Amino acid sequence: MEAFAQFVPLILIFAIMYFLLIRPQQKKMKEHQNMVSNLRRGDQVVTQGGVIGKVSKVKDDNEVEVEIAENVKVRVVKATVTQVLSKTEPAKAE
Repeated sequence: MEAFAQFVPLILIFAIMYFLLIRPQQKKMKEHQNMVSNLRRGDQVVTQGGVIGKVSKVKDDNEVEVEIAENVKVRVVKATVTQVLSKTEPAKAE
């Protein structure tokens, strides 16, 4: 019983670390993956480099084409998109 009592503080520290650090980080990562997977044409985004542009084409699973100025388009890895400033409405099916 004495040995178990010595491990109780370690277990409590791990539980506190999990709820204060690990769990919020996992939640944030899940939200980012959801945001990136829902990118579509017309969304205004910010990249990790601080470039603001409008998504002109979603190429494949990990790449988008972003228009940063008139007739200036760059290819960006989806994971580097940090924020979506404005979303476009999905096309309505008739």
